[in-house]
Amino acid sequence: MTQGGKAIFKRGTKALLLGSIALLSATVLLSQNYSAIPEFVPGVAYTNYIIRSAPWSVHVARVSRAARDLEFHSVHARGKAIGLGRLTEMIQSIQPGLGRPLIGLNGDFYQRERSYAGDPRGVQIVNGDLISSPAGGAGFWVDTNARPHLANIRALFQLQWHDGRKSSFGINEERGSSGVVLYTPDIGPSTRTSGGREFVLARAGDSPWLPLQPGLTYRARVTEVREGGNSIVPPDKMVLSVGRTPSDIPTTVASGTEVSFLTATSPSLEGVRTAIGGGPILLLAGQKEKFTRAGSANPESYQIKSMLERHPRSAIGWNQSAFFFVEVDGRQEISVGMTLPELADFLLRLGCSDAMNLDGGGSATFWCDGKVRNSPCDRREREIANALILVRHEQEGSRDSAAAPTGKREAAVTP
Repeated sequence: MTQGGKAIFKRGTKALLLGSIALLSATVLLSQNYSAIPEFVPGVAYTNYIIRSAPWSVHVARVSRAARDLEFHSVHARGKAIGLGRLTEMIQSIQPGLGRPLIGLNGDFYQRERSYAGDPRGVQIVNGDLISSPAGGAGFWVDTNARPHLANIRALFQLQWHDGRKSSFGINEERGSSGVVLYTPDIGPSTRTSGGREFVLARAGDSPWLPLQPGLTYRARVTEVREGGNSIVPPDKMVLSVGRTPSDIPTTVASGTEVSFLTATSPSLEGVRTAIGGGPILLLAGQKEKFTRAGSANPESYQIKSMLERHPRSAIGWNQSAFFFVEVDGRQEISVGMTLPELADFLLRLGCSDAMNLDGGGSATFWCDGKVRNSPCDRREREIANALILVRHEQEGSRDSAAAPTGKREAAVTP
């Protein structure tokens, strides 16, 4: 082995040893009775775990699944399908009728550059409105019986033209030169596209219509054909945008033409009112997922390498009795961050059976009971695309616990 190889081996071995010691500290810490942490409202407790052997600063909110007045909502910056905003602003935008926000956590990865900045990489459903397409990656959703789910989600969207030809399509995303994208009013005033042909669609007959929902078949009538892109999106209509005409799209589509389209997904999200993308999956049915560079198409890409590097992290997890909102600070003296395997281990020790990673780095932001509780590595809130929020339905005569969510839990074991 060369001297350089020995140095790399020693650094790797030292990091592995320190990580093991830190996880041992976490195990001792998490084995303490979580129920001793005061709830700041019934069913919701918050604490900041300090594990000095790493060092790690981990913010955790535990939410009882038995609390019937608590509900998940996903939100997007500016109430649209694209755009960026701070988590605090998104929480302030929650309509009072939805309830009082208690916990907020940054959401999915997103496009940061160009005119579609803030387009989530995966699925998002906001109060039943499908604003972003699944792209095959992980997603978290709550079904019609308030049960949580986690899986890689594929879009099976299909458009059928008047002559029987069929096309796949995306929703509220950058179209590209030869793509097909359906734009809803959630995109904003216009499609922001360049070139191509665009068809303004109105509801046909008694078909389902806006807001767009997953798992339904829609019938639409073309009311206008536009050339050149960047069409206005009327508040009660949709715009179907087509790049360079592919072979599966008719060359002649006139006003009055009827089309139909299906918004199916696998697994089915029909009836779902809250969903958000992220990834990768960390825990599934009590089993840790494996994270390696082997077998990756581009093992040296940042997306792959960063899985095994320590960074700020965010995650959502649960077991049969509780949900867990988790954020790990990083890139700071007080907390170096976690690798994905370390995060999965921590969540497992916390008691989670299922968990999904969310966007991390400068996006990792944890809001609880009125303010941001963590220390973002940018030293300020970064503008992000979307978030997962827990709200409480206020009930007449209800009173919150007087306990303030300010506790810190320190590990009993240090190296």
